Amino acid sequence: MSSKLKLQSTLSKGIFIPSMVFIIGVCLLSAIFPEFTISILDFIKSYIFKNLYYVFVWSVTAFVLFLIFLLFTKYGNIKLGKNNSKPEYSFFSWISMLFAAGMGIGLMYFSVAEPMQHYTHDAFSENTPFQRANDAQLFTFFHWGVHAWAIYGVVGLSLSYFAYRYRLPLSLRSCFYPLLKDRIKGRWGNVIDIFALCSTFFGITTTLGFGVLQLNSGLEKFNVVPDTSFFYQALIVIVLVSISVFSAVSGLDKGVKILSRINIISVVVLLLFVLFLGPSVYLIGTFTDGLGNYVSNFFDLTFSTYASEEAKQPWFFDWTILYWAWWISWSPYVGIFIARISKGRTIREFVSAVLIIPTLFNFIWMSVFGNSAIWFDQNIANGALSLLAGDPDVLMFSFLEYLPLSEITSFLTLAIIIIFFVTSADSGIFVMNGIATKNAVSSPKWQIVSWGVLLASLALMLLRAGGLQALQSMTLITALPFAIIMLLFIVSFVKALIIDQNYYERNYSVSTVPWSGQSWRSRLEQIISFSDKNTTNSYIEKTVIPAFESLHKEFLENGVNAKLNYFEDPKKIEIEVEYDLINNFIYGVKNESKLVSDSLMNEQNLNAVENNRVYFPKSYFGDEREGYDVQLFTENELISDILKHYERFLVIVSDEKNKLFASRNGNKKMK
Repeated sequence: MSSKLKLQSTLSKGIFIPSMVFIIGVCLLSAIFPEFTISILDFIKSYIFKNLYYVFVWSVTAFVLFLIFLLFTKYGNIKLGKNNSKPEYSFFSWISMLFAAGMGIGLMYFSVAEPMQHYTHDAFSENTPFQRANDAQLFTFFHWGVHAWAIYGVVGLSLSYFAYRYRLPLSLRSCFYPLLKDRIKGRWGNVIDIFALCSTFFGITTTLGFGVLQLNSGLEKFNVVPDTSFFYQALIVIVLVSISVFSAVSGLDKGVKILSRINIISVVVLLLFVLFLGPSVYLIGTFTDGLGNYVSNFFDLTFSTYASEEAKQPWFFDWTILYWAWWISWSPYVGIFIARISKGRTIREFVSAVLIIPTLFNFIWMSVFGNSAIWFDQNIANGALSLLAGDPDVLMFSFLEYLPLSEITSFLTLAIIIIFFVTSADSGIFVMNGIATKNAVSSPKWQIVSWGVLLASLALMLLRAGGLQALQSMTLITALPFAIIMLLFIVSFVKALIIDQNYYERNYSVSTVPWSGQSWRSRLEQIISFSDKNTTNSYIEKTVIPAFESLHKEFLENGVNAKLNYFEDPKKIEIEVEYDLINNFIYGVKNESKLVSDSLMNEQNLNAVENNRVYFPKSYFGDEREGYDVQLFTENELISDILKHYERFLVIVSDEKNKLFASRNGNKKMK
C-alpha cells in the first residue's frame, strides 16, 4: 500500500537537497533578520564592486570578443547538434522565447526609469540638458546591448554545443567536460549544478518580487485594487504563479511558446503606439544619433572604469558593475533556456541572432520610451517626470499619461507586465526542474507544481518581511565566482571546437579514389547520362551490394564486428562497424534524387531527363559528413573508398584528444 502512495520523482538528491537547504536558509535569514542580513550582504557586495570591479569589466569584455571571434571564423559553421540537425522551432518562435526569457519585466521596469535616472544623476549635473539626454541614451544602450547578450550568449552557446554536439546532459557541468572529463559525473558536477540552481532561484525570486511591486502600483493607479498592501501583492503572486505553473506543465511547445508570441506582438503594438503618437521625428532622429554614438564609443565604454574620475565612480558601481553582475547572475537560467530552444542552429546563426536582434530591439524600445519621457519632461511636464525618476514602480504609468488613450495603453502595459511575469516564471520553473533532475526527459506534474509553490511562497515571505533587497545582494555576490566559471567555459569550449573542426576536416574527396583509366568508354557514357530511379537501384544491386558483401565477409574473417543493413524505398545499404564512440563507423550508399535545370533538360549533348529529376547513388557516413555521387565507381573502387574512410576513422579514434567525442552509452549513463 505504501509503495502505491509513494510519489514518483525525477529529482537528483545530490543536487536538490543541498540547493534547497541553502535557498531556504538564505530566504529565512533574509525574512527573520532582514536588516542584519541586508547590512552584511550589502557590505560584501560593496566590497566586491569597489575592489574587484575589474573582474567584471575584463570578463564581460572577453565574452563579447569571444563571440565576435566565433562569428567571423570557420567555427561559425559548426551545428549545435548533428551535422544534419534542423531547428526545432521557427525563427520567430525562437526569437520570441529567447527575448521573453532574457529581458522580460526589466524592459517595462527600466525603459523609462533608467534613461531618466541617468539624465537626472548628480554625476552628470554639470552637463547641459542636451548632453545629459545623449549620455542617458548611450549608457542605457551600453547596459542593455551587446554586452548583456554576450553574457547570455556564452552560457547558452556552451550548453547548446555540449548538449547537442557531444550528446551530454543539458547542464552546466557538461560545459566542463573537456577540462574535467568523467569527473563531471560526480561531486564536481553536482557543485556546479547546485550553484546554477541557487543562482537561478534567487534571480527569478527577486525579479518577480520587484515585478509584483510595479504591477501592484499600476493596478492601484487605475483603481483595480485599492492599495499596495501585502494582501494584494499576495493575491497577484498567487494568481500569476498559478498561470505560470499551468503554462510550465503544458511544456515549451504550448504554454511558453504561445505566451512568448502573444507578448512580442503586444510589445510591438505598444512600441508603435508611442512612436507614432509621441514626438516621432525627434525619436527617429535621436535613435539614429544614439546608434552612431554607441558604435563610435563602443570600445571606450567597454574598457572604461572611471578610475581617474572619482565623482563618477559611485554611479559606475551602482549601474554598470551592478548590471554586469546582474546579467551574469541570471545567465545560468537564461543560458539553459536559450540552449533548450536552440538545437539545430549553427554557431554563427546563434551568435548573430543572440547578439544583434535582441540588442537592436532593446535600442529601439529604450529610445522610444526613454527619449519620449525626456522630451515630455523638457517640453510639457516641466520636470515632473524627473521628480519621479527614483520611483520606477509608477514612472512608466505617469509617462503614459502624456500620450493619448493613456488608460488603454496603461492597461496594455499591465497586460505585458503580467505576460512577462508569467513567461519568466514558467521558463524559470522549467529550467530549475531541469537542473535539479539532471535534465530528465519528463517529470511528474506534481513536481512542476511544487517548484511554482516554492517560488511563490518564498517570494511572498520576502515581500512580507522586506527581505528582497538582501536576496538581490546575494544574487549579485554570486556573480563574481560565476564570472570566473564562465571564463573557464570559454577555455573548455575552444578546446572542444579545435578537436571538432579537426575531426570533420579530416576528409576525402572523390578524386582520392584511384582510377586506372580502364573501361573509359563506359565511364564516359555514365558521365554524360542521367539515371532514373530503376537504373540507380540496379547499380546498387549489381555493384554496391556485392562490394559491401565481399568487404563484410573479409571484416568478419579478420575479427572485425561488422554488419550489413539493408533498406528499401529509397533503396540503400550500409556497412556498420560497432565502436563505443560518438558514432559507429558507417559507410552507406543510397538512391538519392535531385532536380536539374530546364536548360540541361533541353541540352542536346545530354540524355533526356524526365520530370526534371535525376537519380544517383550517393554515399553517406555515420558522422553526418556530406557524401558524394559514387555511380562511376567499380566494385573494387567502391571497396577501396570504404577502406579509406575506415582508415581515417581508425586514425581519428586512436588519437587521445578525440576521446572528447564521448561514447553514446557513457553519455546516456550521465543523464
